[in-house]
Amino acid sequence: MDARIRGTTMPVLEVSLEPGDSLIAEAGQLSWMTDSIRLHTSTRGAAGGVFGAVRRALAGAGLFMTEYTAARQPGRVSFAAKLPGQILPMRVEPGVEYMVHRHGFLCGAGDVRVSLSFQRRLGAGIFGGTGFTLQKISGSGYVWVELSGEVIQYDLAPGETLRVHPGHVGLFDASVRFDITIMRGVRNVLFGGDGLFLAALTGPGRVWLQSLTITNLAHALIPYLPVGENEPPQR
Repeated sequence: MDARIRGTTMPVLEVSLEPGDSLIAEAGQLSWMTDSIRLHTSTRGAAGGVFGAVRRALAGAGLFMTEYTAARQPGRVSFAAKLPGQILPMRVEPGVEYMVHRHGFLCGAGDVRVSLSFQRRLGAGIFGGTGFTLQKISGSGYVWVELSGEVIQYDLAPGETLRVHPGHVGLFDASVRFDITIMRGVRNVLFGGDGLFLAALTGPGRVWLQSLTITNLAHALIPYLPVGENEPPQR
């Protein structure tokens, strides 16, 4: 198996598979593949079996995983980023696990497990009312994670805390403690414009933050969307 990340702003992960090699991804992630690749959709890769898959689906993630296998001859399968950003390769093994935002898991190879780890509703102002969800990536193998915008990395010392707008939380070591906190100060809450909630990430461990949030992107596009059925967007 050989993996390459191609492109810059909208990268594509291209994985070359030898006969018998396989990888898994959430259903609907595929961009293109060669004719030699065979697909099988199931709940494989969801920690906790069918029950774990249902929990993930209720949290807004996918219910099914698709397994891509090179059957009798080598083949390639590609996954394109959904937003401008980066695709990060990570190795998972016992004692090396990660927490990733709801749509961050792109695909994985080996005995990789993806499970719901944290879910909380934070109001319509942050994620359109869909809530904030983290998934845990565990097992043994390789995974590729998609983060939006530029990726900023921090190494937190034991007890060191970084307070982050939840939308910027991309990926972090499972050793990092995660909490949702309330913005301090009545004036800050009412007039600060930064939201009511912050994520508190406390070391030790590594944290990967994403500069582009879905809500900021949506707000930037609103002035250009048609407000009536026949009304053209603003220029």
